[in-house]
Amino acid sequence: MLREMTTPDELAEMTAVAISARVRSGELSATKVVERALERALAASHLNIFITLDEKGAREAAAQLESRLARGEELGPLAGVPVVIKDNILTRGLRTTAGSRSLEGFVPPVDATVVARLRSAGAVIVGKSNLDEFGMGSSNENSAFGPTLNPWDPSRVPGGSSGGSAAAVAAGIVPLALGTDTGGSVRQPAALCGVMGFKPTYGSLSRYGMIAFASSLDQVGVLGRSSKDVELALEVMAGADPLDATSLPGRMTFGSGGDVSGLRVGVVKELSEEGNSPAALAALARMVSSLESLGVVVEEASLPTATYGVATYYLVATAEASSNLSRYDGTIYSARHGDNALGQAQVMMESRGKALGPEVKRRVLMGTYVLSAGYYDAYYGKAMRVRRLIADDFDRAFESFDLLLTPTAPGPAFPLGEKRDDPLAMYLGDVDTCLANLAGLPAVSVPAGHAPQGLPCGVQFIAPPARDARLLRVAEMLERLAGDGFAPIAG
Repeated sequence: MLREMTTPDELAEMTAVAISARVRSGELSATKVVERALERALAASHLNIFITLDEKGAREAAAQLESRLARGEELGPLAGVPVVIKDNILTRGLRTTAGSRSLEGFVPPVDATVVARLRSAGAVIVGKSNLDEFGMGSSNENSAFGPTLNPWDPSRVPGGSSGGSAAAVAAGIVPLALGTDTGGSVRQPAALCGVMGFKPTYGSLSRYGMIAFASSLDQVGVLGRSSKDVELALEVMAGADPLDATSLPGRMTFGSGGDVSGLRVGVVKELSEEGNSPAALAALARMVSSLESLGVVVEEASLPTATYGVATYYLVATAEASSNLSRYDGTIYSARHGDNALGQAQVMMESRGKALGPEVKRRVLMGTYVLSAGYYDAYYGKAMRVRRLIADDFDRAFESFDLLLTPTAPGPAFPLGEKRDDPLAMYLGDVDTCLANLAGLPAVSVPAGHAPQGLPCGVQFIAPPARDARLLRVAEMLERLAGDGFAPIAG
Protein backbone atom coordinates (compact mmCIF):
# COMPACT_ATOMS: atom_id res chain seq x y z
CA MET A 1 0.00 0.00 0.00
CA LEU A 2 1.35 3.42 -0.97
CA ARG A 3 2.19 5.75 1.89
CA GLU A 4 1.85 9.34 0.68
CA MET A 5 3.75 11.74 2.96
CA THR A 6 5.05 14.30 0.49
CA THR A 7 3.71 17.79 -0.16
CA PRO A 8 3.54 19.26 -3.68
CA ASP A 9 6.30 21.77 -2.91
CA GLU A 10 8.55 19.01 -1.58
CA LEU A 11 7.99 17.04 -4.77
CA ALA A 12 9.17 20.00 -6.85
CA GLU A 13 12.49 20.03 -4.98
CA MET A 14 13.07 16.27 -4.75
CA THR A 15 15.97 14.81 -6.65
CA ALA A 16 15.51 12.12 -9.26
CA VAL A 17 17.43 9.72 -7.02
CA ALA A 18 15.02 10.35 -4.14
CA ILE A 19 11.90 10.13 -6.31
CA SER A 20 12.95 6.81 -7.81
CA ALA A 21 13.86 5.29 -4.44
CA ARG A 22 10.50 6.20 -2.93
CA VAL A 23 8.51 5.08 -5.96
CA ARG A 24 10.30 1.72 -6.04
CA SER A 25 9.74 1.23 -2.29
CA GLY A 26 6.04 2.07 -2.55
CA GLU A 27 6.31 5.20 -0.38
CA LEU A 28 5.34 7.47 -3.25
CA SER A 29 3.11 6.92 -6.26
CA ALA A 30 4.43 7.60 -9.73
CA THR A 31 1.06 9.14 -10.56
CA LYS A 32 1.41 11.72 -7.81
CA VAL A 33 4.87 12.67 -9.01
CA VAL A 34 3.74 13.00 -12.61
CA GLU A 35 0.60 14.96 -11.72
CA ARG A 36 2.69 17.48 -9.78
CA ALA A 37 5.06 17.87 -12.73
CA LEU A 38 2.12 18.47 -15.07
CA GLU A 39 0.59 20.99 -12.65
CA ARG A 40 3.80 22.97 -12.54
CA ALA A 41 4.16 22.76 -16.30
CA LEU A 42 0.67 24.22 -16.80
CA ALA A 43 1.27 26.89 -14.16
CA ALA A 44 4.42 27.92 -16.05
CA SER A 45 2.73 27.98 -19.47
CA HIS A 46 3.50 31.71 -19.78
CA LEU A 47 7.19 30.78 -20.05
CA ASN A 48 6.55 28.81 -23.27
CA ILE A 49 8.78 25.95 -22.13
CA PHE A 50 7.00 23.21 -24.06
CA ILE A 51 6.25 22.68 -27.72
CA THR A 52 4.32 19.52 -26.78
CA LEU A 53 3.11 18.63 -23.28
CA ASP A 54 2.21 14.93 -23.22
CA GLU A 55 -0.32 14.79 -20.38
CA LYS A 56 -2.06 11.62 -21.59
CA GLY A 57 1.13 9.71 -22.30
CA ALA A 58 2.74 10.71 -19.00
CA ARG A 59 -0.28 9.61 -16.98
CA GLU A 60 -0.42 6.28 -18.82
CA ALA A 61 3.28 5.65 -18.21
CA ALA A 62 2.90 6.40 -14.49
CA ALA A 63 -0.11 4.07 -14.22
CA GLN A 64 1.85 1.29 -15.92
CA LEU A 65 4.66 1.67 -13.40
CA GLU A 66 2.20 1.36 -10.53
CA SER A 67 0.66 -1.74 -12.07
CA ARG A 68 4.08 -3.34 -12.44
CA LEU A 69 4.94 -2.51 -8.83
CA ALA A 70 1.65 -4.03 -7.67
CA ARG A 71 2.55 -7.26 -9.51
CA GLY A 72 5.84 -7.39 -7.64
CA GLU A 73 8.01 -6.47 -10.61
CA GLU A 74 11.30 -4.70 -10.02
CA LEU A 75 11.31 -1.17 -11.43
CA GLY A 76 14.23 0.59 -13.07
CA PRO A 77 16.61 3.11 -11.46
CA LEU A 78 14.61 6.10 -12.77
CA ALA A 79 11.20 4.72 -11.85
CA GLY A 80 8.58 7.47 -11.81
CA VAL A 81 11.05 10.28 -12.49
CA PRO A 82 9.47 12.90 -14.78
CA VAL A 83 11.82 14.07 -17.53
CA VAL A 84 11.66 16.56 -20.37
CA ILE A 85 13.18 15.86 -23.79
CA LYS A 86 14.46 18.58 -26.10
CA ASP A 87 12.31 18.63 -29.20
CA ASN A 88 15.11 17.69 -31.59
CA ILE A 89 15.42 14.21 -30.02
CA LEU A 90 13.05 11.60 -31.46
CA THR A 91 10.23 10.27 -29.29
CA ARG A 92 8.15 7.42 -30.71
CA GLY A 93 4.54 8.48 -31.21
CA LEU A 94 5.16 11.97 -29.82
CA ARG A 95 5.60 14.93 -32.13
CA THR A 96 9.18 16.08 -32.73
CA THR A 97 9.62 19.43 -34.52
CA ALA A 98 13.22 20.61 -33.91
CA GLY A 99 11.58 23.99 -33.30
CA SER A 100 10.86 24.31 -37.03
CA ARG A 101 7.68 24.71 -39.09
CA SER A 102 9.26 22.38 -41.62
CA LEU A 103 8.73 19.48 -39.15
CA GLU A 104 5.61 20.83 -37.45
CA GLY A 105 3.59 17.65 -38.00
CA PHE A 106 6.37 15.05 -37.74
CA VAL A 107 5.59 12.11 -35.40
CA PRO A 108 8.59 9.74 -35.23
CA PRO A 109 8.05 5.97 -35.53
CA VAL A 110 11.05 5.29 -33.25
CA ASP A 111 12.70 6.54 -30.08
CA ALA A 112 16.19 7.97 -29.99
CA THR A 113 18.47 5.48 -28.25
CA VAL A 114 18.85 7.74 -25.21
CA VAL A 115 15.07 8.08 -24.94
CA ALA A 116 14.55 4.32 -25.23
CA ARG A 117 17.07 3.76 -22.44
CA LEU A 118 15.39 6.36 -20.20
CA ARG A 119 12.00 4.73 -20.73
CA SER A 120 13.47 1.28 -20.00
CA ALA A 121 14.81 2.67 -16.71
CA GLY A 122 11.32 3.84 -15.73
CA ALA A 123 11.56 7.54 -16.53
CA VAL A 124 8.31 9.24 -17.53
CA ILE A 125 8.44 11.72 -20.41
CA VAL A 126 6.13 14.64 -19.68
CA GLY A 127 6.84 16.72 -22.76
CA LYS A 128 9.09 18.06 -25.50
CA SER A 129 10.87 21.32 -24.74
CA ASN A 130 11.23 24.42 -26.88
CA LEU A 131 14.51 25.21 -28.64
CA ASP A 132 16.15 27.39 -31.24
CA GLU A 133 15.22 26.00 -34.67
CA PHE A 134 17.37 22.95 -35.46
CA GLY A 135 19.47 23.88 -32.42
CA MET A 136 20.80 27.00 -34.13
CA GLY A 137 20.89 29.77 -31.57
CA SER A 138 22.02 30.87 -28.13
CA SER A 139 18.87 32.48 -26.75
CA ASN A 140 15.86 30.28 -27.68
CA GLU A 141 14.50 33.23 -29.66
CA ASN A 142 14.90 31.42 -32.99
CA SER A 143 12.15 28.88 -32.33
CA ALA A 144 9.30 28.86 -34.83
CA PHE A 145 7.01 28.42 -31.81
CA GLY A 146 8.07 31.60 -30.03
CA PRO A 147 10.79 32.16 -27.42
CA THR A 148 11.03 30.47 -24.07
CA LEU A 149 11.29 32.93 -21.18
CA ASN A 150 13.73 32.71 -18.29
CA PRO A 151 12.01 31.56 -15.04
CA TRP A 152 14.19 33.96 -13.04
CA ASP A 153 13.10 36.96 -15.10
CA PRO A 154 10.57 36.48 -17.93
CA SER A 155 11.87 39.61 -19.67
CA ARG A 156 15.14 37.78 -20.33
CA VAL A 157 16.27 34.82 -22.42
CA PRO A 158 16.91 31.38 -20.89
CA GLY A 159 19.84 30.75 -23.21
CA GLY A 160 19.93 28.29 -26.05
CA SER A 161 19.50 26.23 -27.87
CA SER A 162 18.37 23.96 -24.99
CA GLY A 163 16.62 26.86 -23.27
CA GLY A 164 13.34 25.01 -22.83
CA SER A 165 15.01 22.09 -21.06
CA ALA A 166 17.01 24.38 -18.79
CA ALA A 167 13.88 26.40 -17.92
CA ALA A 168 11.94 23.21 -17.14
CA VAL A 169 14.53 22.20 -14.55
CA ALA A 170 14.92 25.71 -13.15
CA ALA A 171 11.16 26.09 -12.73
CA GLY A 172 10.96 22.85 -10.74
CA ILE A 173 8.82 21.04 -13.31
CA VAL A 174 11.26 18.12 -13.57
CA PRO A 175 14.53 17.19 -11.89
CA LEU A 176 16.11 16.07 -15.17
CA ALA A 177 15.94 17.11 -18.82
CA LEU A 178 17.78 16.19 -21.98
CA GLY A 179 19.29 18.79 -24.26
CA THR A 180 21.75 18.75 -27.12
CA ASP A 181 25.07 20.54 -27.15
CA THR A 182 26.83 21.56 -30.38
CA GLY A 183 28.76 24.59 -29.17
CA GLY A 184 27.48 25.04 -25.62
CA SER A 185 23.73 24.55 -26.02
CA VAL A 186 23.38 22.61 -22.75
CA ARG A 187 25.93 24.45 -20.63
CA GLN A 188 25.11 28.06 -21.58
CA PRO A 189 21.35 27.84 -20.81
CA ALA A 190 22.19 25.91 -17.64
CA ALA A 191 24.28 28.88 -16.50
CA LEU A 192 21.62 31.43 -17.43
CA CYS A 193 18.92 29.43 -15.62
CA GLY A 194 20.93 28.52 -12.52
CA VAL A 195 21.08 24.72 -13.00
CA MET A 196 23.72 22.14 -13.87
CA GLY A 197 24.42 21.33 -17.52
CA PHE A 198 26.62 18.39 -18.49
CA LYS A 199 28.16 17.59 -21.89
CA PRO A 200 29.91 14.20 -21.84
CA THR A 201 32.90 13.00 -23.81
CA TYR A 202 32.00 12.79 -27.50
CA GLY A 203 30.60 9.33 -28.22
CA SER A 204 29.58 8.53 -24.63
CA LEU A 205 25.89 8.97 -25.47
CA SER A 206 24.40 7.69 -28.70
CA ARG A 207 23.40 10.33 -31.24
CA TYR A 208 20.94 7.96 -32.96
CA GLY A 209 17.58 9.71 -33.11
CA MET A 210 18.98 13.19 -32.54
CA ILE A 211 18.16 15.54 -35.42
CA ALA A 212 21.60 16.55 -36.62
CA PHE A 213 22.94 20.09 -36.80
CA ALA A 214 26.71 19.49 -36.99
CA SER A 215 27.49 15.81 -36.56
CA SER A 216 31.12 16.05 -35.43
CA LEU A 217 30.11 18.51 -32.71
CA ASP A 218 26.57 17.47 -31.68
CA GLN A 219 26.04 15.60 -28.42
CA VAL A 220 23.17 14.75 -26.15
CA GLY A 221 23.61 16.38 -22.74
CA VAL A 222 21.85 16.39 -19.38
CA LEU A 223 20.42 19.25 -17.32
CA GLY A 224 19.62 18.82 -13.64
CA ARG A 225 19.89 20.27 -10.15
CA SER A 226 21.93 17.45 -8.60
CA SER A 227 25.19 15.85 -9.65
CA LYS A 228 23.89 12.45 -8.49
CA ASP A 229 20.84 12.85 -10.73
CA VAL A 230 23.05 13.67 -13.69
CA GLU A 231 25.27 10.67 -12.90
CA LEU A 232 22.26 8.36 -12.76
CA ALA A 233 20.92 9.59 -16.10
CA LEU A 234 24.32 9.17 -17.74
CA GLU A 235 24.77 5.66 -16.35
CA VAL A 236 21.37 4.68 -17.74
CA MET A 237 21.90 6.17 -21.21
CA ALA A 238 25.60 5.56 -21.93
CA GLY A 239 27.10 2.65 -23.79
CA ALA A 240 27.75 1.40 -27.28
CA ASP A 241 24.91 1.61 -29.77
CA PRO A 242 25.01 -0.41 -33.01
CA LEU A 243 22.88 2.33 -34.58
CA ASP A 244 25.58 4.98 -33.98
CA ALA A 245 29.07 4.24 -35.28
CA THR A 246 30.52 7.10 -33.20
CA SER A 247 29.29 5.69 -29.88
CA LEU A 248 31.92 4.46 -27.42
CA PRO A 249 31.92 0.97 -25.88
CA GLY A 250 31.45 0.43 -22.19
CA ARG A 251 29.19 1.92 -19.58
CA MET A 252 29.79 5.08 -17.57
CA THR A 253 30.39 4.55 -13.85
CA PHE A 254 31.04 7.23 -11.27
CA GLY A 255 31.57 5.63 -7.86
CA SER A 256 30.86 7.44 -4.63
CA GLY A 257 32.56 10.79 -5.19
CA GLY A 258 35.23 11.52 -2.63
CA ASP A 259 37.75 14.11 -1.61
CA VAL A 260 38.97 16.62 -4.22
CA SER A 261 41.86 17.93 -2.13
CA GLY A 262 45.01 18.16 -4.20
CA LEU A 263 43.21 18.30 -7.51
CA ARG A 264 44.85 20.79 -9.87
CA VAL A 265 42.55 23.23 -11.69
CA GLY A 266 43.77 25.71 -14.30
CA VAL A 267 41.90 28.96 -14.91
CA VAL A 268 42.16 29.63 -18.64
CA LYS A 269 43.57 33.13 -18.92
CA GLU A 270 42.47 33.68 -22.55
CA LEU A 271 38.83 33.19 -21.50
CA SER A 272 38.92 34.89 -18.12
CA GLU A 273 39.72 38.48 -18.91
CA GLU A 274 38.49 40.89 -21.60
CA GLY A 275 35.06 40.17 -23.04
CA ASN A 276 33.49 38.96 -19.80
CA SER A 277 31.07 41.02 -17.76
CA PRO A 278 31.89 41.96 -14.15
CA ALA A 279 29.23 39.45 -13.05
CA ALA A 280 30.93 36.60 -14.93
CA LEU A 281 34.33 37.49 -13.49
CA ALA A 282 32.87 37.75 -9.98
CA ALA A 283 31.32 34.29 -10.38
CA LEU A 284 34.70 32.94 -11.46
CA ALA A 285 36.38 34.52 -8.44
CA ARG A 286 33.76 33.01 -6.11
CA MET A 287 34.39 29.59 -7.63
CA VAL A 288 38.15 29.90 -7.20
CA SER A 289 37.62 30.74 -3.55
CA SER A 290 35.27 27.77 -3.10
CA LEU A 291 37.71 25.39 -4.75
CA GLU A 292 40.60 26.58 -2.61
CA SER A 293 38.49 26.05 0.52
CA LEU A 294 38.13 22.41 -0.60
CA GLY A 295 41.90 22.01 -0.90
CA VAL A 296 41.99 22.28 -4.69
CA VAL A 297 45.13 23.84 -6.19
CA VAL A 298 44.08 26.64 -8.56
CA GLU A 299 46.57 28.27 -10.94
CA GLU A 300 46.57 30.07 -14.27
CA ALA A 301 46.46 27.96 -17.45
CA SER A 302 46.83 28.89 -21.09
CA LEU A 303 45.09 27.81 -24.31
CA PRO A 304 46.78 30.03 -26.92
CA THR A 305 44.40 29.06 -29.73
CA ALA A 306 41.28 29.76 -27.67
CA THR A 307 40.92 33.14 -29.37
CA TYR A 308 40.24 31.32 -32.66
CA GLY A 309 37.55 29.10 -31.16
CA VAL A 310 34.42 30.98 -32.22
CA ALA A 311 35.60 31.50 -35.81
CA THR A 312 36.64 27.86 -36.11
CA TYR A 313 33.41 26.62 -34.57
CA TYR A 314 31.13 28.60 -36.87
CA LEU A 315 33.01 27.54 -40.00
CA VAL A 316 32.85 23.85 -39.05
CA ALA A 317 29.30 23.98 -37.69
CA THR A 318 27.76 25.83 -40.63
CA ALA A 319 29.50 23.60 -43.16
CA GLU A 320 28.13 20.50 -41.46
CA ALA A 321 24.70 22.12 -41.11
CA SER A 322 24.62 22.78 -44.85
CA SER A 323 25.32 19.11 -45.46
CA ASN A 324 22.96 17.75 -42.78
CA LEU A 325 19.95 19.85 -43.70
CA SER A 326 20.18 18.75 -47.32
CA ARG A 327 18.64 15.44 -46.30
CA TYR A 328 15.19 16.96 -45.76
CA ASP A 329 14.58 17.83 -49.40
CA GLY A 330 17.21 17.48 -52.11
CA THR A 331 15.36 19.92 -54.36
CA ILE A 332 15.35 22.69 -51.75
CA TYR A 333 18.86 22.67 -50.27
CA SER A 334 22.13 22.50 -52.12
CA ALA A 335 25.65 21.99 -50.83
CA ARG A 336 27.02 21.02 -54.24
CA HIS A 337 30.48 22.21 -55.05
CA GLY A 338 30.70 24.63 -57.93
CA ASP A 339 31.17 28.28 -58.67
CA ASN A 340 27.45 28.93 -58.42
CA ALA A 341 26.72 26.78 -55.35
CA LEU A 342 25.84 29.72 -53.12
CA GLY A 343 23.46 31.19 -55.69
CA GLN A 344 21.81 27.83 -56.26
CA ALA A 345 21.23 27.34 -52.55
CA GLN A 346 19.81 30.83 -52.09
CA VAL A 347 17.37 30.53 -54.98
CA MET A 348 16.15 27.12 -53.89
CA MET A 349 15.77 28.09 -50.23
CA GLU A 350 13.69 31.11 -51.15
CA SER A 351 11.03 28.73 -52.42
CA ARG A 352 10.73 27.35 -48.91
CA GLY A 353 11.14 30.60 -47.03
CA LYS A 354 8.11 30.14 -44.84
CA ALA A 355 9.34 26.79 -43.54
CA LEU A 356 12.73 27.92 -42.26
CA GLY A 357 13.66 30.79 -39.98
CA PRO A 358 16.27 33.44 -40.79
CA GLU A 359 19.00 31.98 -38.56
CA VAL A 360 18.78 28.56 -40.18
CA LYS A 361 18.91 30.15 -43.64
CA ARG A 362 21.90 32.24 -42.60
CA ARG A 363 23.87 29.25 -41.35
CA VAL A 364 23.05 27.01 -44.31
CA LEU A 365 24.12 29.76 -46.71
CA MET A 366 27.34 30.32 -44.77
CA GLY A 367 28.06 26.60 -44.78
CA THR A 368 27.33 26.23 -48.47
CA TYR A 369 29.71 29.09 -49.17
CA VAL A 370 32.62 27.69 -47.19
CA LEU A 371 32.20 24.27 -48.84
CA SER A 372 32.00 25.62 -52.37
CA ALA A 373 34.81 25.26 -54.91
CA GLY A 374 37.46 27.91 -54.50
CA TYR A 375 36.65 28.51 -50.83
CA TYR A 376 36.85 25.04 -49.27
CA ASP A 377 40.59 25.15 -48.48
CA ALA A 378 40.56 28.82 -47.54
CA TYR A 379 37.83 28.42 -44.92
CA TYR A 380 36.69 24.90 -44.02
CA GLY A 381 40.08 23.27 -44.56
CA LYS A 382 41.85 25.92 -42.52
CA ALA A 383 39.22 25.66 -39.75
CA MET A 384 39.83 21.91 -39.49
CA ARG A 385 43.57 22.51 -39.11
CA VAL A 386 42.97 25.06 -36.35
CA ARG A 387 40.59 22.60 -34.71
CA ARG A 388 43.51 20.18 -34.44
CA LEU A 389 45.67 22.91 -32.89
CA ILE A 390 42.98 23.62 -30.29
CA ALA A 391 42.89 19.94 -29.33
CA ASP A 392 46.69 19.97 -29.05
CA ASP A 393 46.52 22.97 -26.71
CA PHE A 394 44.14 21.06 -24.46
CA ASP A 395 46.47 18.05 -24.44
CA ARG A 396 49.35 20.26 -23.29
CA ALA A 397 47.25 21.95 -20.62
CA PHE A 398 46.11 18.62 -19.20
CA GLU A 399 49.73 17.61 -18.70
CA SER A 400 49.73 20.12 -15.82
CA PHE A 401 46.09 20.26 -14.74
CA ASP A 402 43.32 17.79 -13.90
CA LEU A 403 40.60 20.22 -14.94
CA LEU A 404 40.31 23.59 -16.65
CA LEU A 405 38.02 26.37 -15.44
CA THR A 406 36.33 29.19 -17.38
CA PRO A 407 33.17 31.27 -17.21
CA THR A 408 30.32 29.43 -18.91
CA ALA A 409 29.00 32.57 -20.60
CA PRO A 410 30.30 36.14 -20.85
CA GLY A 411 27.46 37.36 -18.64
CA PRO A 412 24.09 36.49 -17.10
CA ALA A 413 20.83 36.25 -19.05
CA PHE A 414 20.32 39.21 -21.37
CA PRO A 415 16.99 40.89 -22.25
CA LEU A 416 14.81 39.41 -24.96
CA GLY A 417 15.56 40.99 -28.33
CA GLU A 418 18.83 42.59 -27.23
CA LYS A 419 21.01 40.56 -29.63
CA ARG A 420 18.56 39.25 -32.21
CA ASP A 421 19.63 41.77 -34.83
CA ASP A 422 23.34 41.34 -34.11
CA PRO A 423 24.35 37.77 -35.05
CA LEU A 424 28.02 38.39 -34.30
CA ALA A 425 27.27 39.45 -30.72
CA MET A 426 25.10 36.34 -30.33
CA TYR A 427 27.81 34.07 -31.73
CA LEU A 428 30.41 35.50 -29.35
CA GLY A 429 28.31 34.14 -26.49
CA ASP A 430 29.75 30.70 -27.35
CA VAL A 431 33.35 31.81 -26.79
CA ASP A 432 33.74 29.84 -23.55
CA THR A 433 31.84 26.69 -24.46
CA CYS A 434 32.56 25.86 -28.12
CA LEU A 435 36.14 24.75 -27.46
CA ALA A 436 35.04 21.60 -25.62
CA ASN A 437 32.92 20.58 -28.62
CA LEU A 438 35.74 21.18 -31.07
CA ALA A 439 37.98 18.89 -29.01
CA GLY A 440 35.27 16.36 -28.03
CA LEU A 441 35.90 16.90 -24.31
CA PRO A 442 33.53 16.48 -21.36
CA ALA A 443 32.45 19.71 -19.67
CA VAL A 444 29.98 20.82 -17.04
CA SER A 445 28.47 24.16 -16.08
CA VAL A 446 27.67 24.56 -12.39
CA PRO A 447 25.88 27.42 -10.63
CA ALA A 448 28.24 30.02 -9.17
CA GLY A 449 26.04 32.51 -7.35
CA HIS A 450 24.16 35.49 -8.72
CA ALA A 451 24.78 38.79 -10.44
CA PRO A 452 23.84 42.00 -8.58
CA GLN A 453 20.41 42.02 -10.31
CA GLY A 454 19.67 38.56 -8.89
CA LEU A 455 20.29 36.59 -12.07
CA PRO A 456 22.20 33.31 -11.83
CA CYS A 457 25.74 32.88 -13.13
CA GLY A 458 27.65 29.71 -13.94
CA VAL A 459 31.20 28.54 -14.42
CA GLN A 460 32.50 25.73 -16.60
CA PHE A 461 34.86 22.87 -15.84
CA ILE A 462 36.48 20.95 -18.73
CA ALA A 463 38.14 17.55 -18.28
CA PRO A 464 40.37 15.31 -20.41
CA PRO A 465 38.61 12.71 -22.59
CA ALA A 466 36.72 10.01 -20.67
CA ARG A 467 37.28 11.79 -17.34
CA ASP A 468 33.60 12.66 -16.98
CA ALA A 469 33.50 11.28 -13.43
CA ARG A 470 36.12 13.81 -12.34
CA LEU A 471 33.78 16.66 -13.33
CA LEU A 472 30.87 15.30 -11.36
CA ARG A 473 33.04 14.60 -8.33
CA VAL A 474 33.92 18.31 -8.19
CA ALA A 475 30.28 19.28 -8.81
CA GLU A 476 29.17 17.07 -5.92
CA MET A 477 31.64 18.65 -3.53
CA LEU A 478 30.51 22.12 -4.59
CA GLU A 479 26.90 21.14 -3.92
CA ARG A 480 27.82 20.04 -0.42
CA LEU A 481 29.65 23.31 0.11
CA ALA A 482 26.54 25.22 -1.00
CA GLY A 483 24.51 23.48 1.69
CA ASP A 484 21.19 22.47 0.20
CA GLY A 485 22.47 22.10 -3.37
CA PHE A 486 21.08 23.79 -6.43
CA ALA A 487 17.37 24.22 -5.69
CA PRO A 488 14.74 25.34 -8.23
CA ILE A 489 13.36 28.84 -8.03
CA ALA A 490 10.24 29.35 -5.95
CA GLY A 491 6.80 29.24 -7.53
